[in-house]
Amino acid sequence: MAGSTGRERLLEELAGVSRRYMASYALFNQAVADHLGLHPTDLQCLNLLTLEGGPVTTGRIAELTGLTTGSATRLVDRLEKAGYVVRERDAADRRKVLVVTVPERIAEFGRMWERLGGGWYDLFEELDDTQLAVIVAHMRRTVEFSGTQVARLRAGDA
Repeated sequence: MAGSTGRERLLEELAGVSRRYMASYALFNQAVADHLGLHPTDLQCLNLLTLEGGPVTTGRIAELTGLTTGSATRLVDRLEKAGYVVRERDAADRRKVLVVTVPERIAEFGRMWERLGGGWYDLFEELDDTQLAVIVAHMRRTVEFSGTQVARLRAGDA
């Protein structure tokens, strides 16, 4: 781009690299899901469930994934059929049904991630703590931005 500044060129490059990054992650996610016999959304739901730190309701799964409660219920049905989760009554409120991950299956899931991501930390070896903090902050902002854009798309505002 003639007459563009160094920053404009960097932002242009960032836009292209970001698109490649997102596409490579989507393709990686699809390959992992195929390997496990899951739908890519189901795989990411399972990923999010492991970050929750305990059982959740189907409503919470709908919040995490942005799906309707009906779609979240079908997603849980698929994960349950595949053996990754079970439904249990909440001991404190028997009217509530919680989705609970199956520890043995989650351990298998974790081992697969360890095999695939074995060199992931090596990617950051040359970076100092300040640079890592910038990446973490950027990823947090990107997650928030993406969530906002998903909401806009679902609301028909795009």
